[in-house]
Amino acid sequence: MAARLYFVRGRVQGVGFRDYAQRMASMLGLTGYVRNLDDGRVEVYATGTPDKLSELSGLLRRGPRWSDVHGVEEREAACAHHSDFQIQV
Repeated sequence: MAARLYFVRGRVQGVGFRDYAQRMASMLGLTGYVRNLDDGRVEVYATGTPDKLSELSGLLRRGPRWSDVHGVEEREAACAHHSDFQIQV
């Protein structure tokens, strides 16, 4: 198991990005969370296999239909236990 922290920038708030990230991460069998940040970015924390995390990274770079992703910063993170993938408010 591995963990990654992603910071997604662009037009990613108010366009269903958190719902999209939750659906994609759950589809891939990942656990963690997604939340909006005050600076307009979206933060995604995910744990799972390196291959599935790589798939998620590509999906986050694409984003949902109405988003306009300008970039994704990706960092290694410490593994933390989450039972599923949740949207944090």
